[in-house]
Amino acid sequence: MGRLNRVSFLIAGLLFIPAVLFAQFNNNTTSPYSRYGLGDLQPYSLGRSSAMGGASLASRYNMQINAANPASYTSLDSLNFIFEFGLEGKFANNKTESTSMKTSDVNFKYFAMSFRLNNWAATSLSLTPYSDVGYSVTSTADIENVGTVYNNYYGAGTISNARWGIAIEPIKNVSVGANLNYRFGTLNRNTEVTFADPTFYNIQRYSTVRIRDFGLDLGAQATLPMKNDKSLTFGLVFANKPEYTDFVSDIIQKNLSYGGALDQDTLNYREEEKGTMTFPMMLGGGLSLTKENVYEINVDYYHEGWANADFLGGKSNFLTDLNKFAIGAEWVPDKFSIRSFINRVAYRAGFKYEQTYHTFAGQHINDFGISFGVGLPLYRSNSTLNVSAEFGQRGTKEYNLVLEKYAKVNVSVSLHDLWFMQRKID
Repeated sequence: MGRLNRVSFLIAGLLFIPAVLFAQFNNNTTSPYSRYGLGDLQPYSLGRSSAMGGASLASRYNMQINAANPASYTSLDSLNFIFEFGLEGKFANNKTESTSMKTSDVNFKYFAMSFRLNNWAATSLSLTPYSDVGYSVTSTADIENVGTVYNNYYGAGTISNARWGIAIEPIKNVSVGANLNYRFGTLNRNTEVTFADPTFYNIQRYSTVRIRDFGLDLGAQATLPMKNDKSLTFGLVFANKPEYTDFVSDIIQKNLSYGGALDQDTLNYREEEKGTMTFPMMLGGGLSLTKENVYEINVDYYHEGWANADFLGGKSNFLTDLNKFAIGAEWVPDKFSIRSFINRVAYRAGFKYEQTYHTFAGQHINDFGISFGVGLPLYRSNSTLNVSAEFGQRGTKEYNLVLEKYAKVNVSVSLHDLWFMQRKID
């Protein structure tokens, strides 16, 4: 590809950054569970791995960007530049013992690029959502001598993760890497108490948390070559309680409307205060069994210690440790088939089971799902269109909680370009 096309390719990629940022700042999930903690934590897997239960910590597939483990960046071919972007649609039905509500959200999901620096080092740049808040919950109560009281809880916001990663391969079949994460964003949580009796003052509380700062996570992968083009890779990721700067503000006010006039007063005002939020220790491990150009089978275990996280000045009674198990596979009948497009398609499936970091009245909120998808090769290139679907459920209707049954559709494009091949002219 000519130099002009390469520059155009890079510029087009960089232009996606503000688009993805805008999408993420408006990427509010619709889930009552996002009212607690940092909201709904987003999965660590991207693109291709979404169809494989998210299992990717040991994957070294050389046609993807695997930001879940920075050590994977050295798996890229030395001539390739990879640019990826994706979007996600989520459709859910939230049920309690007495009510139900259907929701839908469609947004740009992520942007990533990666390339080799030399024969033993590679780098990557990506922008992904870290967590989303989006909920609106109303409850009513009848109180003696007061009447009907309406409690409305609503919130929105996103924490984004801008990531720069680098990996080196110090010896053959062993790779180590690091991701430098810059997490930033704002979460708004609001409460309004309204009385049916117009002579009572209504109460409002508006709380805002801003987060920004750098953190580091580490990764390693080691590959054991086997016979018949097979290999077994071990993957490990780790982060040691990174600290992020937070800014918290809060205002409580009351108001009363009568005769077209408004009587309003501030009961409490907390100016934005700077503090520190300690994120949990993260540890994950995985295995990947592959036969080159034919199949890949991945297994992951992932843990985050949210029970001991320092969240807004202390531990939260609504947070507990997160544990995730995932397994996924990919099979390609004949990657280099000339006559059959169907044989060149990558077929994928997976399963996940996650004990989320939310807990209520001693009840752990669990999430499990099955996923499947395909990787469609684009005409006359190494680029791929990835399409996947996931069906699952989170929570329970027992104990006055919410059962969320959901379907997710992920679409991503992985574009490949040969950047570093020098043309020879006789």
